Amino acid sequence: MRPRFQGRAAIVTGAARGIGAACAARLAAEGAAVLLVDCDPSVAATAAGLGGTALLADVAAAGAGAAIVAAALAAFGRLDVLVNNAGIGGSRALAATEDAALARILEVNLAAALRLTREALPHLARPGGAVVNMASVFGQEGMPGSIAYAVAKAGLAQFTRSAAAELGAEGIRVNAVAAGAIETAMTEAFRADPWYRRAMIEAAPLRRAGQPEEVASAVAFLASDDASFITGQVLAVDGGWAVARHPPREG
Repeated sequence: MRPRFQGRAAIVTGAARGIGAACAARLAAEGAAVLLVDCDPSVAATAAGLGGTALLADVAAAGAGAAIVAAALAAFGRLDVLVNNAGIGGSRALAATEDAALARILEVNLAAALRLTREALPHLARPGGAVVNMASVFGQEGMPGSIAYAVAKAGLAQFTRSAAAELGAEGIRVNAVAAGAIETAMTEAFRADPWYRRAMIEAAPLRRAGQPEEVASAVAFLASDDASFITGQVLAVDGGWAVARHPPREG
């Protein structure tokens, strides 16, 4: 594998498992020194397995952004890539959305990414610094039954575009991946639901769920110099779901 990140340092949030762990593994495999951040204690084992550095932290906690950046600088002395992947589910229909759940989903999935990027900004490499946010097709399309999550992810996509417009002159690129149905623990219950499988997986042109490593490939591309003239984009990694939905015919 080509070492596109040799001599560079990265932060990946929500990195204990799933897409975040896959992103951290891919960046490390390509030469990056990686700080894996998660509120799940298993992040230590994940980091040890790929030779990275672990930080146990809740990205939505007060002061977390500054602490995460400080940890990366203490460990690596520099910062080149920030992957805002941390996110939670648990969203419900509009009438059933309680204030506490709404606040928590918006904090973790949107506000924490904005704050961490703000804290990282003075230290990101110039030129060549890259931020990649983990958006979702739920934030690109109307999605019943998942109001707070969809709103948070839509906000993250707009944050991506606005930050790219603001930071481009400094040589910092900001992009996002809009993930579709991916095989992770977070989506396990959804993937077991017949309606979800038909609407999100069987209706997509590729007719399957994606793997975390496939999302990580897109993240690594957007963070690398191979994407040096790409900023402000939200790249769908969804098996084609966003452009064409054709459920299999019955019978």
